[in-house]
Amino acid sequence: MGSEVIIVPIIFGVLFAIAYLYFSTRNKERLALIEKGADASIFMRGRRNGASPFWKVLLLNLALLLIGIGIAIFFASILVYSFGVDEEVAYPGTIFMFSGIGLLSGFYMTKRLENEE
Repeated sequence: MGSEVIIVPIIFGVLFAIAYLYFSTRNKERLALIEKGADASIFMRGRRNGASPFWKVLLLNLALLLIGIGIAIFFASILVYSFGVDEEVAYPGTIFMFSGIGLLSGFYMTKRLENEE
């Protein structure tokens, strides 16, 4: 019972430490570049050449992942009830397989999306 009380602060502590290290390191790198006389335009978050916005890529991959999971559950139920495959094998196996197929197709669709723009 006491372990639940300890785990939650540890998780938040780790997340805070990661965010702190990321922002402090980024700030130090920027200050070092400014001291060396680098151009300030490298800090702008403008649109890169040919790169799709992050939200489009994330949304596309998330949608294909969820579609893959849905198809996997449907396909696993067909395997269980029609062919007699064990549930413990059918559901996890098909979910991992179709999720991987969905993410792989998302990768190729993202490459094609970046080539179009």
